[in-house]
Amino acid sequence: MSTSLDLSKLSLMDALDLAILIEEEAHQRYKLFASQLGRSGSRYDAGAFFASMAENEAKHGTELLERRMELFGKTPMKLKLDDLYDVEAPETGAPRRGMSTVQAFEVGLLAEQKAYDFYDGALPGITDSEVRTLFAELRDEESEHVEMLRQEMAKLPPSASVETENDPDDAPYL
Repeated sequence: MSTSLDLSKLSLMDALDLAILIEEEAHQRYKLFASQLGRSGSRYDAGAFFASMAENEAKHGTELLERRMELFGKTPMKLKLDDLYDVEAPETGAPRRGMSTVQAFEVGLLAEQKAYDFYDGALPGITDSEVRTLFAELRDEESEHVEMLRQEMAKLPPSASVETENDPDDAPYL
């Protein structure tokens, strides 16, 4: 998990841009995982879980973008996706053919915890009070996401922990 940025020098606009890009990176990664794994037709499969996580990340990114537009209008972003890597996005090698839904949830939990750790770890070096407030808010949201995933995991049926067997000809290679 890294950025090539000096977080202590972020303006509020740049901090919002960074948060938007973090959500976009996670959205893209989850979308990739969902397409790699496909769906079994059950709502309790890893591909379906990753697709729902992609939707959640996109929604959060849109909310942040709307907030940015309210504050800064159409001022172009100075930051780009290349300025960060794996801040919230799950590890690229995380999915594997046949993984259980519980295993997919564990990937999601690790990614949300990673985002929490990023914002929490950045706070001591942030001097701008608005950026500090934003990062604390984003950290707390990631904590809420972790808790929501844990609650949803607890509701999964026992079959959600069973790895599936796939025909190699039916599933994309990962």
